Amino acid sequence: MKFKKILAVMAASLMLGGALTGCGGGEKQAASDDNSLVIYCPHPLTFINPLVEEFEKQSGVKVEVIAAGTGELLKRVESEKANPLGDIFWGGSLNTMKPKADLFENYTSKNEDHIQAAFKNTEGPMTRFTDIPSVIMINTNLLGDVKVEGYEDLLNPALKGKIAFADPSKSSSSYEHLINMLYAMGNGDPDKGWDYVEKLCRNLDGKLLSGSSAVYKGVADGEYAVGLTFEEGGAKYVADGAPVKLVYMKEGVISKPDGIYIIKNAKHMENAKKFIDFITSKEAQSIITSSLHRRSVRDDVDPPVGLLPKDQIKIIDDEEQVVEKNKKAWLDKFKDIFTSVQ
Repeated sequence: MKFKKILAVMAASLMLGGALTGCGGGEKQAASDDNSLVIYCPHPLTFINPLVEEFEKQSGVKVEVIAAGTGELLKRVESEKANPLGDIFWGGSLNTMKPKADLFENYTSKNEDHIQAAFKNTEGPMTRFTDIPSVIMINTNLLGDVKVEGYEDLLNPALKGKIAFADPSKSSSSYEHLINMLYAMGNGDPDKGWDYVEKLCRNLDGKLLSGSSAVYKGVADGEYAVGLTFEEGGAKYVADGAPVKLVYMKEGVISKPDGIYIIKNAKHMENAKKFIDFITSKEAQSIITSSLHRRSVRDDVDPPVGLLPKDQIKIIDDEEQVVEKNKKAWLDKFKDIFTSVQ
């Protein structure tokens, strides 16, 4: 199959922006081939494979996927600004990506008329891909009689050391959870949510995972009783009949879109635009909801079967400008708190 799956990127190559170790020259070949597309992507490969393969089949474009965490890939894009080796950045919450908007090209997909009003690309480079609520994922075999209905329940001493949570500076889904808990536990005032964050960090018992996938895999595999993750991360396991359950926090859930972005001065600009148009099409968005357990951003695609309707979830909002302004300060404060309670 033409689609090359690169499972990891060494940190050194990320910072240097050089040729990828272990690619056999594939990146250089892709960059010189007009029929190619290079995608940087933090999504699980099992999630994106069906979409990439369908795009390859329809377009004849050869796709190369470079998979790593959101933070690592952003560093790569920054280091490559003078000579971009990627064309598409596929993933990352808007709260993570908006401060980096200058790294991406303005482009409005041809499907924008069918994007829900709340998810329109009003900024230029920020095409929405899917709608993702933050959730708590629980392993029903391990939880026993412990009740988990929201954030407050995670402070139960019985869960100490049994909570999967990733470093929010490395995982956009964990950063979204940090924002969610600040607003939910601060009753709308994020400054009042830090007392809860400190208590949660104590109950993490020194365990902070390196990425989003480690959270939902850790819960599904029975390493942790509960995990703070994003909806699709756990929904696949629910659909497959694993002993897991999704909990929508009773204190309030922030549901935010993630996005897909064209890297500025991409070498395969026309193919990148084609991919944006494909991924926002009714066909691709229908695959996302019917097979990949995510909520569509389109207004003409039904929600996924088996997921709680949004009108049954206590949805709360953050303040976008406040979140954007405070990102570094909040991440630094979380790090200080986590380190101090160990």
